[in-house]
Amino acid sequence: MESPAAATYTPDSTPQTETSTLTFFCLEPGQDSTAFRVLNEEWIQRFFTLEAVDHEILNHPEDSILAKGGRILQVAQAGVTVGCLALIPKQPGVCEVGKMAVAPDRRGLGIGRKLLAFALEQAAEMGLRKLTLNSSTRLPNAVHLYESVGFHHLPKQQWPPSEYLRTDVVMEMDLPR
Repeated sequence: MESPAAATYTPDSTPQTETSTLTFFCLEPGQDSTAFRVLNEEWIQRFFTLEAVDHEILNHPEDSILAKGGRILQVAQAGVTVGCLALIPKQPGVCEVGKMAVAPDRRGLGIGRKLLAFALEQAAEMGLRKLTLNSSTRLPNAVHLYESVGFHHLPKQQWPPSEYLRTDVVMEMDLPR
């Protein structure tokens, strides 16, 4: 799928109408990843503090995601990237859903749900058997969205070590084979 022209979301971008067409695409090596960084920095700084792992992933997504076999998924509206999500390899057949963000003026319009559906399509294409994610109770809308598409909570004693201090929710989803 051909990606739209590089256009980066900025907080002062003119909001698009709810009926504007959404275009989903995978960021390819060498393409501009600024929107991925900017969209994620916005929500992380709003609710938490950027941690070392955030800086590594957001400043070097080709090395930390793409070169390891992962994917960075983006959604554009009227040529402007308004959402993103990464499938970050953790072990063979398993990726973490991470760095999911939707532009503040686009939240509540179902874009995140559609982005997750695109992620599930990509996971199937990649032949993954499981998706995992780390989240926080400070993000109840995100946790509810993950639950609604089939992620289930892991009991704390089953949590793998987290790279993030903010993690207090760990979820996973087995994928059909």
